[in-house]
Amino acid sequence: MDWGSNVMRLIGMMDSPYVRRVAVSLELMGLVFERVSLSVFRQFDDFAAINPSVKAPTLVTDDGVVLLDSTLILQHLEPLAAPGRELNPASPAEQTRSLHLIGFALAACEKAVQIVYERNLRPAEIQYEPWVYRVRGQMLGALGVLEGEIGDRTAWLFAERLLQADVTIAVTWRFIQHALPELATPEAFPHLAAFTARAETSPAFTACPLE
Repeated sequence: MDWGSNVMRLIGMMDSPYVRRVAVSLELMGLVFERVSLSVFRQFDDFAAINPSVKAPTLVTDDGVVLLDSTLILQHLEPLAAPGRELNPASPAEQTRSLHLIGFALAACEKAVQIVYERNLRPAEIQYEPWVYRVRGQMLGALGVLEGEIGDRTAWLFAERLLQADVTIAVTWRFIQHALPELATPEAFPHLAAFTARAETSPAFTACPLE
């Protein structure tokens, strides 16, 4: 596929929390990129022409290298951000805590996606509810850790601006509220709900709405 100019391309739909995680991060880093909205379901062949594994998000770098997996893509992008626009904390101790929070947010996200796929892709007669119950418990357990860590703070987790832990937590909670609102309610996780509501009003989030 020939796009002409050498600009990073982010491939995928914004209803994927992993695609949105990368898109919001790119906005916060101030990096120039182009969004290419391809569905791994509805436009499988077009997506496969870019990335044969058909995995979203896919990032095509400005020199044509194909990267996949949101965490690996963000690892590539972090050194490209201008000073003061990086999304990882500076100190080793804060980096460790950030990874702790990101890990639980990604765990909750993964379990939510598994439930969505089970419900939406597997025929109802062969869905296995004991497995869904177990996965839901794992998702709620991860959200409980995040709820306790966030507490009733009115600031971001590590700085006066959004960093990667803030982004990943907010994107995850918003996805769960969009896809599985009955399984994790704002009443059960009021701190996560308030934290995400604040994040969603930021320019980087409004530039990348969940579609």
